[in-house]
Amino acid sequence: MTSSVTSSSHHLVQTRDGHTLYAEVAGEGSTLLLIQGLGYATWAWASYVPPLAERFRVIAFDNRGAGRSDKPDEPYSIELLAEDALAVVEQLGTTPAHIAGISMGGYIALTLAQLHPDAVASLALISTTCGGPLAEGVPESTLAAWAAASALDPPSFARATMPISFAPGWTDEHPDDFEELLAARLAHPTPAFAWRRQFAACEAFSASGIEPASVTHPTLIVHGTADRVVPYANADLLAGAIPGAERLRLEGAGHLALLERPGEITAALLRFFS
Repeated sequence: MTSSVTSSSHHLVQTRDGHTLYAEVAGEGSTLLLIQGLGYATWAWASYVPPLAERFRVIAFDNRGAGRSDKPDEPYSIELLAEDALAVVEQLGTTPAHIAGISMGGYIALTLAQLHPDAVASLALISTTCGGPLAEGVPESTLAAWAAASALDPPSFARATMPISFAPGWTDEHPDDFEELLAARLAHPTPAFAWRRQFAACEAFSASGIEPASVTHPTLIVHGTADRVVPYANADLLAGAIPGAERLRLEGAGHLALLERPGEITAALLRFFS
């Protein structure tokens, strides 16, 4: 699963409320911003950057609370994280930008498109939802597993809960890949308090949601049918509501389809954004 090496530069972005975000930039062309999910960071995009950077100016960054970005112990919201994403684009790229977001990153992408439509060219929504009363929430079994592990240190929490985000049996079938991904995640771990701050922002978004029919940007929806975090029914909801949305249905893939099926998803992103 090790990715090929590509030349990238490291940057620090200043948010509007005075915090610092870590970002990596590779390639030239129109801007493509990659937004990660709850507790995850730039490491999870590693295999995507080289092929995408052949056509785009690719920016991957760590959301506040994760990776090498600041981790203020204060309330977060998806709107705040969307403003962070806009700051990254404005300081390191150009607008309108293509946006790809997975899970919470999809919440951020949708919110950015709603708050700042002129800053967005198109959207790729991976393993995500629009939230609201019609959406299907995180399964109780997954919430229970997260809660049971909540008091653990970051390495123990990651090892206990990360398999749930893959398709059933994936970690047993790919033990070396799992250990490699786990090591990448733990190189700059997300502390428990920051994970909870991001999770609270996700809960608030899930409760209120945004109206997907209001999304006017070209949109690609990517979702695995074996997602145990954001059930596949949410892809149906998004695809049925966003005018003209395209969909890539990944049979048997889990919530971390991004890591399970990088070849298929990379090809879909290159085709769609091009």
